[in-house]
Amino acid sequence: MTSETYDKGMAARRSVLGDEYVDNSMRNADALTLPFQQLATEYCWGTVWANDDLPRKTRSLLNIGMLVALNRGAELEIHMRAARRNGCTLEEIRAVLMQCAIYVGVPAANDGFKIARKVLAEPL
Repeated sequence: MTSETYDKGMAARRSVLGDEYVDNSMRNADALTLPFQQLATEYCWGTVWANDDLPRKTRSLLNIGMLVALNRGAELEIHMRAARRNGCTLEEIRAVLMQCAIYVGVPAANDGFKIARKVLAEPL
């Protein structure tokens, strides 16, 4: 699959998630999952993340809050790493998790803090 939006999406995806993560995702795609990888790359990354209306740092902080609210730990871990790549600080991540505690619940935020602690301990 190749289109201008897909190409922009792949560039944004690599910038935010890193080449290793993206290469692994694409390498592991098969007949079942390749169309999903293409859809995510073109629309999630090419249409939304490549759009300049919001800075990537802001998008990362939004994703943290949404993924905590949805209880999506695996995706949250991926996007915590992305947030660090996008320049989010410990203080900013903590602030989002504290707000999540109030608006979506302490248990959800607690899981977010556990994931944040793990990811923030990793080297950049």
